[in-house]
Amino acid sequence: MDLALWIAAGLLAAVALVGGSTKTFVPRARLAAQHGGEWTQNVGAGFIKSLGVLELLAAAGLILPAALDIAPFMVSVTAACWILLMIGAMVTHARLGQPKLVMVNVVYLAFAAFIAVGHLAT
Repeated sequence: MDLALWIAAGLLAAVALVGGSTKTFVPRARLAAQHGGEWTQNVGAGFIKSLGVLELLAAAGLILPAALDIAPFMVSVTAACWILLMIGAMVTHARLGQPKLVMVNVVYLAFAAFIAVGHLAT
């Protein structure tokens, strides 16, 4: 079980790292031009960058507490916060008529739920 949790956390952290880096460092106009980034047209650049920074923090929060054995319960807290983020992403993509992206977010949500519950049990 421990190995499965590490793999899930690593995969989700990689997703958060890529998404966070993109939202933090790629200009809004370029994000809006990409498939799945249409939502960025309707929000401010500061909001997008804030989400990006939160995702970068999530990448760290999914790995570092357990790896360093400093407040490892924070992995579950981070995963629970990721679940909330994915609910918002699913609503946003559903409103834009992007069912494939909604399903991608469902998968990320499932990984986060597995991590949150699994780390509480260990």
